[in-house]
Amino acid sequence: MSYASIIVAVDPGARAAPRIGLAAHLARRLDARLIGVAAWGPDYPRGFGETSVPTGYGIEDLRQKAFDELRQAEEVFRLAARPTERIEWRSELRETLTFLAEQSRAADLVVVGRQGKNDGPHLAAAVGPGDALMAVGRPVLVVPHGVERLSATRAVVAWKNTPQSRRAISDAMPFLKLADEVQVVQVAKDGDRTELDDVVAYLGLHGVKAVGVLKVPNGGGTAETLLDAAEGFKADLIVGGAFGYSRLREWFFGGVTRNLLDHSPVCCLMSH
Repeated sequence: MSYASIIVAVDPGARAAPRIGLAAHLARRLDARLIGVAAWGPDYPRGFGETSVPTGYGIEDLRQKAFDELRQAEEVFRLAARPTERIEWRSELRETLTFLAEQSRAADLVVVGRQGKNDGPHLAAAVGPGDALMAVGRPVLVVPHGVERLSATRAVVAWKNTPQSRRAISDAMPFLKLADEVQVVQVAKDGDRTELDDVVAYLGLHGVKAVGVLKVPNGGGTAETLLDAAEGFKADLIVGGAFGYSRLREWFFGGVTRNLLDHSPVCCLMSH
């Protein structure tokens, strides 16, 4: 597998440009096409929409404002993507997540940002990483605030014997093959290395230099143990399966996926 086409989600926030720059750098490195995608609807008065155009509410002005914002987003994309040659721009006045999911048919990888707790994003344009993971049907690279490059020379694979984890390893293979070192980390209380040895051997057949590391969960739980392992390894990429339990359960009670999405200081490539 290779990444021949990459989509980056673009929003009006100040954090879009670094995310686009990271995606553009990946596209150049992997000789891939880069597609910028943005969509949001006009900020209509409550109760109105595209099919309801009452007089006196400046509906056309609201539509024009949304079009202007999309044009500005395109300018940010084209500027931040330089000097990448193979780029495309796609935008519409549509619901953001639906449009992103539809356009993902044209890509191998979807890059999204992670909103911080104090962010005030354009609400109609905000794409949550969890929502993207459930909707796009592609591996999703989640970029936290402050990260402008992804070398992936050292990567941590969060291993658990689930369909999502197995899929994530396959989806991340272009990164793993480029990495100088890969750690496959399994968080478990017993010392059985059977699964780890199988995964390491499998990766070796694909030319990936990997070692298996068995970790006992620390007081913070599985996600914190994985983040500690990534920090100790000086990794800038974590690969893992997303939402092994139902997403609703993870969002209410917490889970590995949610904690990684909320707290990882490095990029996470996840598959569902």
